Amino acid sequence: MAEKKVSKKKRPELVTMIGKRKSAIAHAVGRIGTGKIFVNNHSLDSVEPEAVRLMLKEPIQLAGVIPSGLDIDVNVTGGGIFGQAESARQAIAKVLVAFEPSLKSTFLEYDRALLVADSRRNEPHKPSRSSAGPRRHKQRSKR
Repeated sequence: MAEKKVSKKKRPELVTMIGKRKSAIAHAVGRIGTGKIFVNNHSLDSVEPEAVRLMLKEPIQLAGVIPSGLDIDVNVTGGGIFGQAESARQAIAKVLVAFEPSLKSTFLEYDRALLVADSRRNEPHKPSRSSAGPRRHKQRSKR
């Protein structure tokens, strides 16, 4: 019988991934490089507040030494500070998984939101009371 050749999957040169949270959208581009990570053209170490910086570093710390050979550039638009942070965090994690598929189980075990977008959205306001909210009704008095 002929032996099957087991081919190692070649690492991609360039990967583009998207992360979403509420109305924030992050576009991350990963390429083989020296380990630099930029968020909106700012170094990851210069991101403020500190809680956001720590949130963005989570997937990198979980991955270990793998990110040292990758350059990741993230552009985030829309939403608020923490929505942008969570979408950027998700985009970074997706890029890392594209370069190293064995990280997928680690990320899912730690926090599923690292790889799977939250599909919840605001409910649209209903007609004739559009300023009051989607489910608000007129207050009734019993007496």
